[in-house]
Amino acid sequence: MSRYSLQEEDKQYIDEFMKKPIGYHSPGLQRVLNVMRGGDVNGKYVLVILEPFRRWALGRLPARRGEPISLVEGVEYTCQLQAERDVFIRRWRDLTGEDISDALNREGSANA
Repeated sequence: MSRYSLQEEDKQYIDEFMKKPIGYHSPGLQRVLNVMRGGDVNGKYVLVILEPFRRWALGRLPARRGEPISLVEGVEYTCQLQAERDVFIRRWRDLTGEDISDALNREGSANA
């Protein structure tokens, strides 16, 4: 179990992740990502590659290693960056109870 939990001040890293979900991150964002990637795996959102570099599905990890990942019905992506952003938002909600999906909408409109 992580000694650190997401705090109100960690919201400053949301926009940083939305702008650059893949690659090197600031130490603060990396700490946030470590919390999101650590801890209990049961039900944690993950990306499942359907077609390399083309299609991904949203999955949830099982309680025990070796059991199958369950796919979230109807959720597929054709852009890895959008997929990574969506998983970030879902994990944030699972850890804090707060819906930050407007951050994805802000980033999406900035790229339009």
